[in-house]
Amino acid sequence: MSVEDPGSGHVPVLLEAVLEALAVRPDGRYVDGTFGRGGHSRALLERLGAGGRLLAIDRDPEAVAAADRALLDDPRFEVVKGEIGEIRSIAASRNLLGEVDGLLLDLGVSSPQLDQPERGFSFRHDGPLDMRMDPTRGITAAEWLASVDEKELRQVLSKYGEERHAARIARAIVARRRERPIARTRELASIVEDAVPAGGRRIHPATKTFQAIRMVVNDELGQLERALEAAPDVLRPGGRLCVISFHSLEDRMVKRFMRAASREPEAWRGMPDVPAEHRPRLAVLGRAVKASPEEVRANPRARSARLRVAERL
Repeated sequence: MSVEDPGSGHVPVLLEAVLEALAVRPDGRYVDGTFGRGGHSRALLERLGAGGRLLAIDRDPEAVAAADRALLDDPRFEVVKGEIGEIRSIAASRNLLGEVDGLLLDLGVSSPQLDQPERGFSFRHDGPLDMRMDPTRGITAAEWLASVDEKELRQVLSKYGEERHAARIARAIVARRRERPIARTRELASIVEDAVPAGGRRIHPATKTFQAIRMVVNDELGQLERALEAAPDVLRPGGRLCVISFHSLEDRMVKRFMRAASREPEAWRGMPDVPAEHRPRLAVLGRAVKASPEEVRANPRARSARLRVAERL
C-alpha cells in the first residue's frame, strides 16, 4: 500500500514497516509526532476502529494548516502545532501520559518543505535563506550565518554535516559576509561550491552545509533528545516507539538511547534485586530497518532512512 497526500505528491517513507512495527490495535491510542503531510497518520487511521485515537503533532504551521478535511472531520483524529521536544507536556494535557500504544517520530525535513523555494531549505531553488521549520519562531539561517563566529561555524559544519571541508567553507562564508549579507540559498550554495575542491563529487558540494545549518537553526538534535527521554513516560507497557532517521547523528542517538534504556545502569547490572527506578524501561526490537530497493527507486529520499523500534516494558 502507498498512501499519498492529495495534491502534495508526498509518499511517507517505510510505511509498511512502520505499520508492522506499531502493531496497530483497533482501539489503541497513537501519536504521530511528525505529521508532515499526513501520510503515516492517514494509514494509521485506516487501521483504527471506532474506539481508536490518533494525535498528530507538527511544529510547522503550514503542515498543520494543510491537514485535509477528511482527517479533520474524523472524530478519532486531532492535529496540534507543537514540537516533538514538548511531547511529554502535549500528551499530559490530553491525559495520554502512560496511555499511548504507539509513538512515531519521522525525523528531518519533509518533501513539501524542500520543494518550496520560499522556505529556504534547498539549494536547488533560489529563495530566502530561512530554513526554519516553524517560520513564526527563532532566527533564520541568514541571521544565524550573519552572527556566528568562524570557529563555531566550522564546528557545526563538521559535527552536523560531517563535512570534511568544514574549515574551507567556514572561511569562505565569513569572507563573503564581510562584503555583504548572505541572504539567498543559491548564493550560499555558490560560496560552498567555490570553496570545495572539484574532484570526486558524488553529491552537490552544498548538501552537507545546508543540512548542518538547518539542523542547528531548528535544534533538531536537542528536539530529538527531549522526545526520546519523554517517550517511556508517554507509552503504556507494551507500547511501541518507532523512529525514522535520515542522518547518521540522529540514528546513532536513537540507537544509543534505546540500548541504554533497555539495560540497567552499570552499577546495578547483574544484581539480583534492582530497584524499580533502575530497571530497563524499553526492549529493543530487532535491527534497523532500511527501505527496499523498490521503495528507493520509487522514492529516492528513502535511501538514507533507518527505522528503529523499541517496546515499553
